[in-house]
Formats: sequence, C-alpha cells, structure tokens
Amino acid sequence: MTDEMMIDSPAGADQLQRLQAIVHRLRAPGGCPWDGEQTHASIASNLIEETYEVVDAIQREDWAHLREELGDLLLQVVFHAEMGQEVARFDLQEIARGISEKLVRRHPHVFALSAAITTDQVLNQWDEIKRLEKGDQHEPYLHGVGKGLPSLLRAVKLQKKAAKVGFDWQSERGVIAKIREELLELETAMDSENSEHVSEELGDVIFSVTNLSRFLDRDPELILARANDKFAQRFAEMESNLTDRKISLDEATAEQMEEAWQLVKHRKI
Repeated sequence: MTDEMMIDSPAGADQLQRLQAIVHRLRAPGGCPWDGEQTHASIASNLIEETYEVVDAIQREDWAHLREELGDLLLQVVFHAEMGQEVARFDLQEIARGISEKLVRRHPHVFALSAAITTDQVLNQWDEIKRLEKGDQHEPYLHGVGKGLPSLLRAVKLQKKAAKVGFDWQSERGVIAKIREELLELETAMDSENSEHVSEELGDVIFSVTNLSRFLDRDPELILARANDKFAQRFAEMESNLTDRKISLDEATAEQMEEAWQLVKHRKI
C-alpha cells in the first residue's frame, strides 16, 4: 500500500503507519510549508507543551481528552522520527527497537534471572543497570540526574536519588525546621539587599519546601497545580463580589480586594 493509499484509507491501514505517512507527506516537497520548515529545536517547546496537556488530562481524569492528548504527544515522536530519518540519523523503527531492548535489559527480573522481587529492589536494580549502560559508574552519584527536566521535577528526582543511599530526613519535623532555617537566611539576605544572595536563598526555600512534599509522598507538581487552580477560582469569585458591588478590579483598593478575598476564602458569599 502506497503512502497516498494509506492516508486515504483510514479503515484499512495500520494507524501508526498511516500517521507516519501523513507526517512524511507534510514534510515532503509540495507539502505544508510550516511543517517542512521545522527542526528538532524549533518544535522542542511543542513537545513540552503536549506533555503537560497529557498530564492535565490525567489530573482531571478526562479519559476522552487523554486519548486525544496522547495522540498529540505521539505526533511529536513521529515528527522527530521523520526528521531523523530524512538525514539518516534514525527512524521510528530504530526508536522503538531501542526502547524495547532497554526495557528487556532493565527488567532482568522479568526477562532473565534476577533476585529482585520488591519494588525498591527493582528500582535499585534499574538505577544500577542504567549507570553501567551509560558508563556513569565512576561519575558522582547524582551525575546527570534530571538533566533537561523543569526545575521542580528535577529537584524531586535529585532528592529521591539522594534518599536512596540514606541521605534523607528522619521525620517531617526535620524538613519543617530546615524550611524555617532557610526562611531566616532569606530574611537576612533581603536585609543585606544583595540581589544575588536573595535569589540563592529563595532557591533554597523552594528546594526545601519541595523536599517536604517529597518526604510526605506528595507530588509537588500536582500540589502546585491544584493551588494554582484554587487561586484562580478564588480570584474570579473575588472579582465577582467586587462587580456585584459595582467596583471594577482597576478601581478597587487593596483593602476592598482583601475584604472580598477573605469573604471568598471563608465562603461567606
């Protein structure tokens, strides 16, 4: 079946092959000018955006939307594979073969002889195999952990990896005490008016709060997403309260906004 036949015959085609054919046609001469101009770098942000939209659908348990968003994410993989194939770097088959072989190698407890039976043993085994594969066994323990991730997610990965070798707090009280310590250091830095020092200490505060989330087995990304949604909802209700009183946001004083905010917060409206 030719690419054109595959594109025009959705019912009779393997859908992954059909998607490849569509992307190939978009990139080919006479295809879409925008698609043809893209590079790995130019659409890197699209990959991040689509990933977060998948996460959003999961958080909302919107399964129909999740299917759609997973399709958008799959498009990014196929698009990068097409660009790799055009310059003979790699293709989708090589990508799939690579991840298949990696999964088999890193699951010897399933596909070969291994004594790893608990989740912790499996994760430790995975890390050890990964370090050997990448030749990182002589590198510092945290070498390469979370590179390329958003800072919040990388903080969690670094903290989890450190905790595996026992570098962790004994209780949440220790983490809370550390947060208080970092807040005091931030206040001191702010008094000194040293901008660089303030940024450093503020980073330590954020890192410590993230550590508390991790220690309490809470995903800080999900927690922050919920906090964002809660803030946006309360702000909208505050705005509605002001509007009911014929006060616009532009005209409202700080005192009026705070009054409306407290009413919303305590659900008195």
